[in-house]
Parts: sequence; structure tokens; C-alpha cells
Amino acid sequence: MTNQNSLKFIDFCAGIGAGRLGLENLGMKCIGFSEIDKNSEKTYREFFGEEEKNYGDLMKINPDSLPNFDLMIAGFPCQAFSVIGQRKGMDDQRGQIIFGLIKIMNGKNIKYFILENVKGLVNHDGGRTLTIISEELDKAGYKVYPKVLNSLDYGVPQMRERIYFVGVRKDLVKDGKGFDWPEPIKPPDIKNYLIDDRELEFNDKKRSYETFLKFLNNKYNEGLFKIKDLLKQNYLVLDTRQSDLRLYRDKVPTLRTGRHGILYVRDRKFRKLSGFESLLLQGFSKDLAEKAKNKVVDIYLLSQAGNAMTVSTIEAIGKSVLNYIKI
Repeated sequence: MTNQNSLKFIDFCAGIGAGRLGLENLGMKCIGFSEIDKNSEKTYREFFGEEEKNYGDLMKINPDSLPNFDLMIAGFPCQAFSVIGQRKGMDDQRGQIIFGLIKIMNGKNIKYFILENVKGLVNHDGGRTLTIISEELDKAGYKVYPKVLNSLDYGVPQMRERIYFVGVRKDLVKDGKGFDWPEPIKPPDIKNYLIDDRELEFNDKKRSYETFLKFLNNKYNEGLFKIKDLLKQNYLVLDTRQSDLRLYRDKVPTLRTGRHGILYVRDRKFRKLSGFESLLLQGFSKDLAEKAKNKVVDIYLLSQAGNAMTVSTIEAIGKSVLNYIKI
């Protein structure tokens, strides 16, 4: 039996460390990370300090230079597969990062991995891209379990569908036993997430408010909404990303890099979703989110949260991995 406290991992394509947090919450130990974006690394360091080494561009890593570790976690770049990107897939250089990860898997002979990507990967190129990735991971020596999960079902009130790959080195696969994905749970109360105490009110004193009013009167929304009616609905979430206004109750739409058009109603006032609140909606603790709020510019936090994994979802998957190991 593997002692969960002895399970070591390296955090690849680390972003701001959401995947790391999910695994650390289970007692696993991070011994390094790989991230090329300097702003993300700054936030990562605010959360975790200066102790671990950043190995930089994973495509340039010599596996022999890495310490031994048991598990790889990576939210490998999604721009090549996302429905909001150009969807070049395996023809996009960023889409090749999966092969860099496989090189490290084999070079270190790791036991397990957890990989994450956008749901758009599932049907990209008629499913061919997903097939290629699954086949390459299989050839690398791993039994692969892919599944689409929604963060809304795993501890946060955010609609966020992502595909996850859990891999088990074939010599460690349990005969007759598949991998059991975590069971969905009821989403928590959104009121505990939309709590920023800063002055982020969105009203007629703001220039951007005029743009919002024009948005409400475009050909898609004209005559459908009245400001006074919207303001009566406490914690109503408004998404202005599309041409038509989209309303959500008890949940928020998917956070994305560069997505800054989410508003909500609190105490009969419109408020902008903040970077602090975005971190909470990705499962970061209030203490960590407070650290970032006071050190990182809000526009960066919004983008970084939009590009992150969901802490609670990774924790749930990690727990299932540990349960598999213990069998």
C-alpha cells in the first residue's frame, strides 16, 4: 500500500497552482513546478513561497534533471483545442505539449498522472485528437481513464466542464478493477463566494456603465430587461460576453482568461466579479485569495483564475486516485 503522505508530485503547466492545492489538501507533497508565464509565477510564489524550483519550459526539460516523483499533474494548454480558439489541435505547436509531458513520464517512469484540458478536446477533429492523445498515452505505458467533469458538481458554484485524464502505469493496474471517478455533490451557496468588500459597484458614474446600457438595448436584448427588475434579484449573475445577456442563478458561467464581462447583483447594486471572487470560485481558500488580492493586479487575477484548474475538482479526483492505490 502506498502512503499518501509519501506521494510526491511535480506541477507542470502550473499556472497559479490550483492543481497543486488540490493534491496538497490530500497530503501529497509538491517537489517542483513548471511554468513559463512570469505573471502566473509571481502569483504562484505569493501562494507557495520561493522554496520549490521552477523548471521552466517543459519542452526543454531533460527528464534526468528532475528529482524522482510519483505523480504528474498538468493542465496542458487548451488554446489549440478550445471552442473559443482556432482549434488547430495537433497542428498547433501548443497542442504538441502532450508529447513533452509523455517524454517526462517515460523519462522518470512515473506511476500516475492527472491531466486536464477543455471539453472541446472531446470532439475536436471529429474525436481524432482525443484518440491520438489516448493512444499515445497508452503506448507510453499507461492505462488511461478520460472523463468530462463539471466543477459545479465538485464543490464550487461555477459551471466549468473540463476533460480529465487519469493515468495509471500498466504494471500498477489492478486486475478487474477500473478507476472510480468521484461522485457529484450539491453545489455550495453562491453567497459565500460573491463577498468582495471593495468598492466594485457598477453604476451610472462609471463610463463602462454607458456601454452596458447600450448592450441592453442592442437588437438581441432590446425590450427584454429592465434595470429595476434586475436589481431586485439579489445574487443574480449577468454574463455580457455574448451579444445577448445571459442570466444565472445560484451559479456563475465558466471563468475564462480575458473574460471580464461578468456582473452580479448584491444589495440592489450591480457589481463586477473581482479577481478575488474568481479565485474563490476556483476553489482557492479565502486566506490565499486575500494574499493575491493585496499583491496582484485584479485584471491579472481574473485572467489567471480563468486559466486555472478548479482546486476542489482536482482534490476529488486525487482522492479517487488514492482510493485506487489503497485497494
